[in-house]
Amino acid sequence: MTRQIIVADDHPLFREALKAAVARLGGDIDFVEVDSVASLLVAVEAHAGADLLLLDLNMPGAQGFNALAHVRGSHPQLPVVVVSADDDPQTIAAALRYGAQGFIPKSTEAAQIGRAVEVVLAGEIYTPLGFQAPRSVASGTEDLEIAKRIAELTPQQFRVLGMLCAGMLNKQVAYELEVSEATIKAHVTAILRKLGVATRTQAVLAAGRLAVDRASIKPPLEEVD
Repeated sequence: MTRQIIVADDHPLFREALKAAVARLGGDIDFVEVDSVASLLVAVEAHAGADLLLLDLNMPGAQGFNALAHVRGSHPQLPVVVVSADDDPQTIAAALRYGAQGFIPKSTEAAQIGRAVEVVLAGEIYTPLGFQAPRSVASGTEDLEIAKRIAELTPQQFRVLGMLCAGMLNKQVAYELEVSEATIKAHVTAILRKLGVATRTQAVLAAGRLAVDRASIKPPLEEVD
């Protein structure tokens, strides 16, 4: 049986390192490589039967845990393991809270990466050796509700939200996605409705609650129709 694993990281050398580590498991493995959230969204739709997603938190368009929340909500059958250089206990705990089946620090040696993947493929949760959830981490009911709403966005709406978080205006988003500005306005309206907010700024701040570093989120300029 061939296993299909999506490797989502914007650094080609690290993708190669991950593939080499996972290949130690043996057997037939079909790797699908993506280097941005835009290409990730295409890949998870095209490979609905994939066995695992290895997801970098800092990939372009990821917006912290937003991509994790969106993929887990829209493709609950796809196990996700976060692979990140941000490996403090708070970040690990948050990744698990938003639905990751495992967390692998990028500093992990190759043999252990293979074992971690094996654990998750067996249906178990993997955390780094010695990890203890910090006592200060609350259940985050409001954040989990935002994650649920993020998951309800269509792939295109999620891409648009990511561009709003990057400070882009409607015309810039329209140019990037090669659609009309009217189409983007319709997407923004739908995003606001699904997130339960009234303005672009509130939408960005809502998404910012799922950021690894909330201070990095900068509210956009409101546009006048």
